[in-house]
Amino acid sequence: MTRTKTSPARAVLRTETRLFLREPGSLFWVMAFPVLLLLILGSIPTFREPAEDLGGQRVIDLYVPITILLATIMGSVQSMPAVLSAYREQRILRRIATTPARPWHLLAAQYVLHGAAVVIGAVVVLLVGRLVFDVGIPGSPAAYLTVLSLALLASLAVGGLVSGVARNTKMSATLGTVVFIPMMFTSGVWLPVQAMPGLLRDIVELTPLGAASVALDQAARGSWPDLQHVVVLLCWVFGLGALAARYFRWE
Repeated sequence: MTRTKTSPARAVLRTETRLFLREPGSLFWVMAFPVLLLLILGSIPTFREPAEDLGGQRVIDLYVPITILLATIMGSVQSMPAVLSAYREQRILRRIATTPARPWHLLAAQYVLHGAAVVIGAVVVLLVGRLVFDVGIPGSPAAYLTVLSLALLASLAVGGLVSGVARNTKMSATLGTVVFIPMMFTSGVWLPVQAMPGLLRDIVELTPLGAASVALDQAARGSWPDLQHVVVLLCWVFGLGALAARYFRWE
């Protein structure tokens, strides 16, 4: 009986999946913490009441896409760089180069795994928002998925850039935290972008997660996001992606 030969890329992905599932901390922060935050915020009575200054929306309606973006930050900037930096520091990437697999197979596996974790977390947030707080499902699913994909790609590029610039795991953790805080702010975790004063909102909407936050809200309400937000996201995806590729080091 002939055995089917497993490709190096698939073998690396399978191994990395096993290792990833053994890290409950990463899984918690990417898939569970955003849901817990949504439940905590939803327990505030005023957040469940329509607000005139938000066009009749409730604050909790705005926080569904925001908590989804929080999951992308957790996976891309906090979890993934730590793994890649550790692999470089331990010379695992160098050892992989001596096998049929290639270092980029491992890099791709990390992008796929963390991206998948974010998507699962996003689905859970949408379900909890709908079942617990009666938040409507996205009125324009195609637009919602498009914006979420662009936001995820931009966030993963940020994580790849942090992984490339950091020389070791300690520096990776430091840089990740430095980047993490402003990304949380621009995504609207502390104050929804729609509730920000004029000039601040204009500036935040030029950031990848600021544009994504507003665009996801528009898609949730059933309309295609403003072209400005899509263009901003595309610019960040290609710009950050180029920088991540330029500065990433295997050793």
